[in-house]
Amino acid sequence: MTEPHAPITVFIADDQAMVRQGFGALLAAQPDISVVGDAPDGKVAVREVARLRPHVVLMDVRMPEMNGLDAARHILADRREPRSKVLMLTTFDLDDYVYEALGMGASGFLLKDAPADELVRAVRVVAEGQALLAPTVTRRLIADVTRRRTPRRSTALDVLTPRETEVLELIAQGLSNQEIAERLFVAEQTVKTHVGKVLGKLHLRDRAQAVVVAYESGLVVPG
Repeated sequence: MTEPHAPITVFIADDQAMVRQGFGALLAAQPDISVVGDAPDGKVAVREVARLRPHVVLMDVRMPEMNGLDAARHILADRREPRSKVLMLTTFDLDDYVYEALGMGASGFLLKDAPADELVRAVRVVAEGQALLAPTVTRRLIADVTRRRTPRRSTALDVLTPRETEVLELIAQGLSNQEIAERLFVAEQTVKTHVGKVLGKLHLRDRAQAVVVAYESGLVVPG
């Protein structure tokens, strides 16, 4: 999570100069966001992200030299602090890489043709440690889990308290902290505490991985 009042630093990796310039101008115009660099391919992105340590990396899926998935894998494997969060950019919401990217720790997917305000919101959401999963992407994730294996309740979730398990289930359903608080009749700060404990106990990077675990473990069964 970023420090209070500190600008959210963003790095943009895309092989199209117009995309880099357009996204960069839009984000740089926000008072709480600072664009610290960009790259035309995955190899340069990995090198520059390691040097600049931005809060959020906007990573195109398909790029030359090294594709976005491989670049994201390198970035997310870097355990040094501060650790960058990766938001994948794609032209298609049914991209074949969705499941693998979320599984490795990407914080979500954003369509390149998303409205400007959605891009800005996405950066802020991811910077705060939340996942950004569009409904179509979530459906694809569920379908992939179902296709790969029949979910069975895992003993890995036994480390969670009943309330933490309930919070994990609601995360997997796509609810925000505020929505979970309203559902459980508790304060939003209490929900944040529960979410932090869930991620810590299950050794997860963020909510995106929590969604994967919830379906893989059988806690949430695809309907």
